[in-house]
Amino acid sequence: MAVRKLRPTTPGQRHKIIGTFDTITSSVPEKSLVVGVSKSGGRNSDGKMTMRYIGGGHKRKYRVIDFKRNKDGVPAVVKTIEYDPNRSARIALLFYADGEKRYILAPNGLQVGQTLMSGADAAPEVGNALPLSEIPLGTVIHNIEMNPGQGAALVRSAGTFAQLASREGNYAIIKLPSGEVRKILSACKATVGSVGNSDHALERSGKAGRSRWQGRRPRVRGVVMNPVDHPMGGGEGRASGGHPRSRKGLLAKGYKTRAPKKASSKYIIERKKK
Repeated sequence: MAVRKLRPTTPGQRHKIIGTFDTITSSVPEKSLVVGVSKSGGRNSDGKMTMRYIGGGHKRKYRVIDFKRNKDGVPAVVKTIEYDPNRSARIALLFYADGEKRYILAPNGLQVGQTLMSGADAAPEVGNALPLSEIPLGTVIHNIEMNPGQGAALVRSAGTFAQLASREGNYAIIKLPSGEVRKILSACKATVGSVGNSDHALERSGKAGRSRWQGRRPRVRGVVMNPVDHPMGGGEGRASGGHPRSRKGLLAKGYKTRAPKKASSKYIIERKKK
């Protein structure tokens, strides 16, 4: 995976840096794993805008991704690696030995024709999904469950990875991409390797229109609003707006917003670094 910079033939092309699609082997998704998805435009069932800065965007079809990897002991062959408009990572289509087809997130280094497995007996190789109790210490992992059988919730974005640091009783100690170190039950599954499309972070849209194609409308800064609209609004001239805070008045940029008595805090060994 690499990025390419375009010739500045237009103002929009001048700053555009986009990913290459050299790893993608198919442009048409598997029909049985595609469902329609509708856009809300940020409106609720009454038609009232409840989320700002959402609207428009290109029509998408949702690819159903297997985050549970619960077909244990059944080998699967990687048939294609595809683009997914709903996420930053690429996806891989697996053909299982029993005839079933499923999409998974494509890890770094995954090749078409490779055979993958899931379950406690699988080898700790790239793309295989195992319980944390069966993965060697120090292994780079992604697609991590928080509760056994729930399906992967952590480390799913392009280029991200976590590391299995140690074990403590029934728990595995995981270092997450944010720098946070936390306990996760050893029965939870994770996939070996890092998420593919690691150069996604180097991409630059080049123009505002590309954000509109993705369904993002322009975001208005609180500082330029009136006092009635935002705590940081108002003032003569270009006032700084005081201490950064949200529209509701909650402090931001340094102020801890996590609930102090949250039940899961006991599983966090080290907080994420600022």
